[in-house]
Amino acid sequence: MRVLLAALLLLPGVVRAAWHEASSAHFVVYADDSEAELRRISGRLERYHAAMERMTGGALPAPSPSNRLTVYLVRNDREVRDLFGDGGRFLGGFYIPRAGGSLAVVPRVHAGPAGDAMQILLHEYAHHFLVSRGNVSLPRWVSEGAAEFFSSAAFSADGGMRIGLAAQHRAGELREARAVPVSRLLDTEQFNDGFERGFDSFYGRSWALFHYLNLGPDARRGQLQHYLTLLAAGRDSIAAGGEAFGDLDQLDRELDQYLAQKTILSASFSAAVLPVGEIRVRRMGAGEAAIMPVLMRFRRGVDFIQALNLAAKARVIASAHPGDAAVFAALAEAENNVGEHDRAIAAAGAAIALDPGCASAHLQKGYALFLRARSASDADVAYKAAIQPFLALNRLENDHPLPLYYYFQSFALRNRPPSVQAVLGLERAVELAPFDFNLRMTLARHWISSGELSQARTVLLPVAHHPHGGSWARNLREVIRRMDAGEDSQVSALLSLLDTVPPEETGAWQQQ
Repeated sequence: MRVLLAALLLLPGVVRAAWHEASSAHFVVYADDSEAELRRISGRLERYHAAMERMTGGALPAPSPSNRLTVYLVRNDREVRDLFGDGGRFLGGFYIPRAGGSLAVVPRVHAGPAGDAMQILLHEYAHHFLVSRGNVSLPRWVSEGAAEFFSSAAFSADGGMRIGLAAQHRAGELREARAVPVSRLLDTEQFNDGFERGFDSFYGRSWALFHYLNLGPDARRGQLQHYLTLLAAGRDSIAAGGEAFGDLDQLDRELDQYLAQKTILSASFSAAVLPVGEIRVRRMGAGEAAIMPVLMRFRRGVDFIQALNLAAKARVIASAHPGDAAVFAALAEAENNVGEHDRAIAAAGAAIALDPGCASAHLQKGYALFLRARSASDADVAYKAAIQPFLALNRLENDHPLPLYYYFQSFALRNRPPSVQAVLGLERAVELAPFDFNLRMTLARHWISSGELSQARTVLLPVAHHPHGGSWARNLREVIRRMDAGEDSQVSALLSLLDTVPPEETGAWQQQ
């Protein structure tokens, strides 16, 4: 039944009504909902972004249009799980950070009182915001605790909002589930090795500790930042916690008392300090609406058999909408996913002819040319041609990170030493998309190969402490440990550890 439902949703003749796109400074939101509803949701997201900036002490640089977070609002939890695929049985939403293509998928949100779907969306954006702040290393309990803290929010009718409310959705977990003491929260290795199996209070306890350290007694203020500074300097989590927080058992007792209070503090913001900016909403054309389910699945990631089926559907939709640039850009993406690079180039070219400003078409054409260049007889000529669509994309969006990344790759894939300009471009790409760990890994590999280990360490830290990193994050922490211990004479050994990190594994963050 599930397979049949998915197939029906992807047929070109079965188009869900009134797909809209809402575009604002930091978000692009897609949903088959009304213009008014998308405008309200986008406004709330922009206010939330502004509130997070005020709470964390600094504004983030405005992203280029393609580097904003794309939010797909689907009908219900079942569609979220279907899009996520294997391992998503209990998912309520997920977030995937990518340069020029970060996305969040959550159930359709209503702009009335903040409910579960809005809370999940705010949780996922908190992750995106926090990892966008640069070379910040957050262990899992801080990452999830912070996301729970910020997403426990309320919007008022006058445009203001509150952040840091009691996480009522975690009350049952804190009351009934297996307790996770502070010492276990901080013990990243033990937790990743199996403690989190089963029903426990990890999320609730992480929220409580983050809240207590930020809005609790004055005596605890500044301790969290001290803890994170110690982690960045190479201390393990338990040792850093003991130095920053003192007796962890005492902290546990204080946390229990804090949770027993009838009220806790929250942070309030008036509408005057939460700018929204312009929100543009448009109703999507019939072709865009038809291709949207296909595109969402490709953006999540598919295996080859799924890609073949989706590409076939994309071709049917494109034949029915020959004048739609967005459809042909999506078709180019579908063709690239099944290795039909000549077809991808043709589809992208058709999209660009219809709309020279179609950023995704330039991107897909560049992808196809790069992939084709790997088997070219004259690599120099092939890569010179392959970089041209990225140069065109750079002219459209000067702060798009991917043209800078692929300019560097045009040297690396030919085994040529990168130019100074190429290295500076890759550094800039990481600055523009600090949440994309594949870019970080590429830059770290370059610095290690060049003997610039301190620069490699800085770039690797956030990846090494990725909350869902598992064994490959542990290997990166080993790279950093060897650097800190002076065991860095064997560059090849460090690079071999980097090779244990599969690119596709530095992706999705899940909300349960």
